[in-house]
Order: sequence, then C-alpha cells, then structure tokens
Amino acid sequence: MNVVYDTALGERVQLIGPKQGRFTMYVCGPTVDNSAHLGHGRLAIVFDLLRRHLEKRGVEVVMVQNITDVDDKIIDRAKRSGRTPMEVAREFEAAWFSTLDRLRILRPTHSPRATEWIPQMIGMIAEMVDNGSAYRISDGVYLSVDRVEGYPRLSRQDRDELLAGARVEVSEEKRSPLDFALWKLASAQEYGFDSPWGWGRPGWHTECVAMSLGLLGEGFDLHGGGMDLVFPHHENEWAQAAVLGKRFCRHWMHNGLVEMAGEKMSKSIGNTMSLAEALDRYGPRPLRLAYLRAQYRSPLEMGEAVLEEAERALERIDDFIRRVQGAVSAAAAPKMEEFAAALDDDLDTPRAFAILFEAVRAGNAAIDAGQLDAARALAGSVAGMLDWVGIGLERLEIPGEIAELVAERERAKASRDYVSADRIRERLGELGYVLKDTRDGPVISRA
Repeated sequence: MNVVYDTALGERVQLIGPKQGRFTMYVCGPTVDNSAHLGHGRLAIVFDLLRRHLEKRGVEVVMVQNITDVDDKIIDRAKRSGRTPMEVAREFEAAWFSTLDRLRILRPTHSPRATEWIPQMIGMIAEMVDNGSAYRISDGVYLSVDRVEGYPRLSRQDRDELLAGARVEVSEEKRSPLDFALWKLASAQEYGFDSPWGWGRPGWHTECVAMSLGLLGEGFDLHGGGMDLVFPHHENEWAQAAVLGKRFCRHWMHNGLVEMAGEKMSKSIGNTMSLAEALDRYGPRPLRLAYLRAQYRSPLEMGEAVLEEAERALERIDDFIRRVQGAVSAAAAPKMEEFAAALDDDLDTPRAFAILFEAVRAGNAAIDAGQLDAARALAGSVAGMLDWVGIGLERLEIPGEIAELVAERERAKASRDYVSADRIRERLGELGYVLKDTRDGPVISRA
C-alpha cells in the first residue's frame, strides 16, 4: 500500500509499513510576505491529498507545516508600508489560512512559526560551531559543507559543477562558495534577535530542521515540498541534520511546478495568479480538480483553459448526480477500491479520475436503461471518490417549486390526466429542468 517516488533515492518506495498506524510528515510552508499564488496552491493540494488518502486508509497522520515569519522580504515590505515585520507577517499568515480554508485544505496538526523557535535554532547553531562544522565570519555564521559527507546527497548533483550564483550566498570570507548561512548578523537598528554571535536573524535553511526534529523527532516518515526546494533548501536542511548526528526523514517527496504559458510560475517574472483570485473566479471544486487531474510530479500548466475544462468536467459529474436526484447509495460502492488503489500507486490521480469518469458514464447508461438502483450505487461511488480527494458534491437541492410540480405530475398520471401531466412536463422545461420517467420513478435534472 502507498508507493511513492522518493526524491533522494530516485526510485519508488513503500511509504507505509504493513502494521503502521501512524504517519509523520513535515511540509515546507509559506514565507508570509505576500498573497499565495497558484504554485503555493499545488503544494497545499498535493500534500492534502496524501494526508486525506492515508487517513481514508486508516492511518493517523501528524502533519507539521511551518510559517516563515522572519525573512528579508517581510522586513522590506514592512519598511515600505510603515509597519512592523510582525504586522506584515500576521496579515499574510491570516490570509494564507483563510485562502487554504476556502480551498478545503485540512489544517496542519502543527503550524509552528519561525520566530517561536529562535532559541532552538540558536542552540543547534551553537552545537554546529562547537563541533567544528560551522564557523563565524564578518557577516554571520556559516555551515562548512566540506564537513558533510557526500554533499550534495538529496539533489544528487555533481559538486564540482555547483557554482555560487543567485541562490548561493557569495562572500570572499567563505571557505567554500557552497557554504550557507546559519545566522545572519544585522545592525542594532534592524529587526532581529540576540545570539552568542551578535544581533541578527536565522538563515532560512535552519528553521525547518529545528521544527521538524523538535515536533516529530528523529527519523520522521516524510519531508515534502515543491521541486524548487530540493536544492538548496532541502539539501541544506539535510546537511545540518547530518553534522548534528541526527537521523532526518525516512523519505523525501516533491511536487512538480506550476507553469503559465510554458514558464515556471514566479513572482520575479510576474506571471503569477493569486490563489484567492482563482477561487473567486472558479470556486474551490474546479480548482482542486484542475490541480489533481495531473500526476503530482509532472509540471502543471495552469491557465483559463485548464480551469474551464475542470468546470465542464464537474458539470458532467453534477449532472449525473442530479439525474438520480441526489439519491446516492453506498451499499455496493462499485469501483471504489479500484479508485483507492490508483492513489496507492504514487498518487496516480490521472488513473483515479479515469475510473471516476467511467463510473459517471456507466451510471448515465444505467439511468437510460431504467436501472436506477445500479445508477444510484454508481452515484454513491462517485460521491465517495469526490469526498476521498476533498472535492465533494455540489449542493444538489431541487427547489420546492420544482419538487411540487413533479409531485403534481405524478398525481395527474395516477388519475390518468395525461394532458395535465404533459403540460407540467412542458412547464418544467420552461423552468430549465428535464424530467425522465423510469421504472423506478421520475428522474429530474437541469436542462
């Protein structure tokens, strides 16, 4: 059960042991300096799906997702807006959770803030300095990657080809261009914290090590994030755990990136779409479906065409459920285990949704053949599949006026007043509803 692709090993692995009832996962969270965009939404959806799937399989999931609330970008925004960094961070943290609630993302078990873990980070850095794996220079404290056996291990890159660049701090004092900051010194006038090395702020790569090990313990089951975090962020987390002699996570899992017009979505090139804007325009169900119809490790082109196709696909599902008047049955639940088995296989959502839409087609055929009980069983499966992945059913309520017209028509038929029955059918059509007579009774749906 539950095979996933392990980024570090470069192969598929068994995620859950045969008798394992508890699963611990750490997923990198947002830097709360701005509104969430569609790329953030994919990460949230992928790991929400994994969590929901494991819980449906009877596994207790403990999920930690951090909030980076101390960062140069937060400080810069605070300066521009005349506010404190904490005011900025709390604003966008609240917006993050509000947006994810709208997207129907389950809240993490723990959502630690970086600023609440400064003492633990300082303690870790001090230990690395004491054991000789970290050193101080004029602008801060750095980890020496020469002390990390096999670095880089996670990204499996050729170390000789790795050069200092846009994502690597450059300093003539550094022993190696690949050495990275654990503590950045700052002037007394800047936002920061006291430490044995002076006033400053922790490096980005340090907070996740402190939080994951502190909340989940050594050897926790899974560390996750977007593919863009493999190097240097996750690589450098693992490096710190290694020099501290700590067992880090058992497995690594990364989702593919979101693209717009064939380019990676990025704030720096201005091709992002706000997640809240997409929710306002399309709603949570089409957005979730658009994310999930692609396999989580593949790149995902996210634009109007993809989201509109998701809307149309949901209309096909909802029309089927309307045809059985919402009277779904979970007694037999055909195709449910086949659907769950597809998700067991590295979250194979393309196959899972192919199974779901096959159930919709079979259900519509059953209605056309007058086999309403079979249709309702298939509708129960479709409802269960949608619930499994957090999409859920549309609120399919027949207005009272329409229900009364259907009942009036049934009374007319019972008294053999077929002229009135036909007139009521025509009236239903004028109101936008189609009524179909089956041996199990009338079925009404939107025109």
